[in-house]
Amino acid sequence: MQIHRLLEIIFTLLQKNKISAIELSKQLGVSIRTIWRDINLLSAAGIPIYTERGKGGGISLLPNFILSKSIFSEQEQDEILLALHGLSNIKGDTAQVLCKMSAIFNKSAQNWIEVDFSDWNCKNNFFDQLKNSILKQHIIEFDYYDSKGDKSFRRVEPIQLWFKSKSWYLKAFCLTKQDIRLYKLSRIKNLIPTDEYFCQRDLATGINSTIQKRNNQQLATLKLRIEPELAFRVYDDFDESEVEKQPDGSFIITVPNIEENWVYGLLLSYGKYIEVLEPESVRNILKEESKNIYKKYS
Repeated sequence: MQIHRLLEIIFTLLQKNKISAIELSKQLGVSIRTIWRDINLLSAAGIPIYTERGKGGGISLLPNFILSKSIFSEQEQDEILLALHGLSNIKGDTAQVLCKMSAIFNKSAQNWIEVDFSDWNCKNNFFDQLKNSILKQHIIEFDYYDSKGDKSFRRVEPIQLWFKSKSWYLKAFCLTKQDIRLYKLSRIKNLIPTDEYFCQRDLATGINSTIQKRNNQQLATLKLRIEPELAFRVYDDFDESEVEKQPDGSFIITVPNIEENWVYGLLLSYGKYIEVLEPESVRNILKEESKNIYKKYS
């Protein structure tokens, strides 16, 4: 489209002091004659473009020209650039958008954050695959291990990626259960993106989803005492507002708790350096688990 090409020329000129018509034609995939026609249109529209012929010449904008940016405050401009910079770490066209917005605002984003969704060994590209499937509305298939370690085959319509409580989840519509489910990414194996397109569903009403069940579930208060020997783990696993350091160096932890299997695994990982003060039901479950562990080694 011509309007898109005209904007692309302006963005390019904002980023570069000078560029030749040949370079522009190659960049935009059009003839040099088309480039000159576009330059004339921009000039007629009041864009201060000037050209220099001969060696060292080219097409330029007047140095003081900046596209209107008054719609955004200085803080909003910075926030937009920072958000785009974070997103530019995900493969896609965001880096190009960041370049254009930086040119419009006549400022560069500060490189203060790096977001890398791959693991240290670069074993998989889950995020790329899931992102593409969500945006293209393609069904995905995978094996999933639940909290009990049982494996099942899932076929879902992916909706969103969630980061919650130090873990990544996939929010998706399960075609088997005909309901919304949350899948922990670390439990997803053998992911297969398909080319099967799905239509976006109206999920605003009538959904008895896992998310709603969790939100409506009554929370019990979990109170713990952790010995000083494992102080280094306390602030990794719990929020500062939940922690109260004692004079003897131990910690009293008070957190809302939904009783799920992963909670007991976390508590047992502290070994003899933790005591559940309340509720009594959690104390009893840990007693039984401890007995079962002891039986294996006795």
